[in-house]
Amino acid sequence: MSYFERTGGNSFRATEHVGGAWNTAEQHIAPAFGLLAHVVGCDRDARRDDGLVIGRLSYDILGVLPIGDMDVEVTVLRPGRTIELVEAVLSHGGRAAVRLRAWLMAPGATDALEGSALPRIASPDEMKPWDASEVWPGGFIESAEIRRDQVEPGRASFWARSPIPLLADEKVSDLAHAVRLFDISNGMTVRADPKTVAFPNLDLTAHLFRQPHGEWVGFDTTVSFGADGIGLTSSVLHDIYGPIGTMSQILTVRPGT
Repeated sequence: MSYFERTGGNSFRATEHVGGAWNTAEQHIAPAFGLLAHVVGCDRDARRDDGLVIGRLSYDILGVLPIGDMDVEVTVLRPGRTIELVEAVLSHGGRAAVRLRAWLMAPGATDALEGSALPRIASPDEMKPWDASEVWPGGFIESAEIRRDQVEPGRASFWARSPIPLLADEKVSDLAHAVRLFDISNGMTVRADPKTVAFPNLDLTAHLFRQPHGEWVGFDTTVSFGADGIGLTSSVLHDIYGPIGTMSQILTVRPGT
């Protein structure tokens, strides 16, 4: 039981647990984002052993993904001793569907400077369980456990975790384990009923000043719609120890679809 199975060196097969929320016959893109983060980490570890960490993940969604076989190609766009820009492209049937560009950065000893003014959210134990399947269908949403404090439509803090591993029989990093849930953010505090208004995201960019740890991923999220069909979902990301970074998703807002 996993979101993906490896079928070759850089080939994978999606399982029913990635079923999408907008269309259950297509993949929810969240697990695929985690898969790309994992593949970038594997490529790094195969090339070097100096412990570069991923500080930014920037995904562009180029098309929908059926629940089936996929391939990933990794390219180092900007090699370096202390920073690298790496691109990973996930494709199905020769068609690119998701493109990730990740900045890898050399870690350093800055514990004496550690700190952030970003506010913490309540712990998972302090939030009430919420059944996201009341709003969304699909295998991925069904796989996630949510605890949520809803302020108003489009404004909430919440935690997500899933017992479903990213890959069958393969260890993944804490980062890839967390990233497999990042894209859930856009649907956890909706401004409008998705039965009457579609608002899929075209991208996701996360900036991380600390690597995540643990099963829970926390979000302090605001959803905004403009007057011209464009929206934005903005989140501060957390693990149980506090904030770890920020994330944004641009939306195409489509009433009546």
